Amino acid sequence: MRNTSCRRTIPAHGGGDKCLRELAGKTILQHVMERVSPQVKALAINANGDPARFDDYGLPVVSDSIEGFAGPLAGVLTGMEWAAEHVPGCELIATFATDAPFVPTDLVPRLQAALERSGSDIAAASSGGRAHPVFGLWPVALREDLRDAMIREEVRKVDVFTARYKLVTVDWSNAPLDPFYNVNHPEDFDRALELLQP
Repeated sequence: MRNTSCRRTIPAHGGGDKCLRELAGKTILQHVMERVSPQVKALAINANGDPARFDDYGLPVVSDSIEGFAGPLAGVLTGMEWAAEHVPGCELIATFATDAPFVPTDLVPRLQAALERSGSDIAAASSGGRAHPVFGLWPVALREDLRDAMIREEVRKVDVFTARYKLVTVDWSNAPLDPFYNVNHPEDFDRALELLQP
């Protein structure tokens, strides 16, 4: 990766830290980290509440910079602001959800290639024609615009914000497995466990 892709955030949203639930001998967060770590230079966890619950992972834990559990956009903004403060010169962050243990191992390279090829501002993933904007590449330079949109306009929906910019979407096949399969319900967990069995 080029030095324009520095700090990455892994948002840990809702569901009572489902990312810390064990799945085939590892937490879901460990599965995600193992798949995304080779694609990036650094990782940080975006999570609210007591950061000590992530001590075993040895990563910076950054709470939302906007109060009130403002959703995925708050995680994106937090990542942008964290990178601007701690990684001078960083131009892009990548975001990943922590409830998707099969996240593509080529996610960041493909998003970055599409971003550069298309001259777009933001790149996001999709599979089977369904958008997954939480898996994206975001320019740190948009942090003030995003903060203004969230504070002054109370924007909360990702697509409302991204509609203001040139967005490129990169599609992954969802057969035989959707790589953005997320573990939200007990049946999802059972299916993921089945898929991880050798």
